[in-house]
Amino acid sequence: QVQLVESGGDMVQAGGSLRLSCATSGRTFSSYAVGWFRQAPGKEREFVAAINWSGVNRYYANSVKGRFTISRDNAKNTVYLQMNSLKPEDTAVYYCAATSTLSKPAATVSGYDYWGQGTQVTVSS
Repeated sequence: QVQLVESGGDMVQAGGSLRLSCATSGRTFSSYAVGWFRQAPGKEREFVAAINWSGVNRYYANSVKGRFTISRDNAKNTVYLQMNSLKPEDTAVYYCAATSTLSKPAATVSGYDYWGQGTQVTVSS
């Protein structure tokens, strides 16, 4: 019913930047909170950032605060994740996820209903 498509993943050297995009298909996108998660090989999927329905409230994992910025353009049904000062430990498959809520978005995997297939980010040292 709802599809999310991530793009923008690439290979980059430490200290570089990438901008990920998450395009959604729903016509009620403005009521959805969206989160970004990542999963490295052998590790559980972890929270990275989230943004509420209006884009006013944003939340970040401590590991990315000051380096990553989440934003959204509801007119384009798209959420972005700007990643700066990338580190090798940022290497992972990055997923966007959505849930229909006007409240504070969750920082857990279980808080989201719809998921994209992910995009690979590789940061070399």
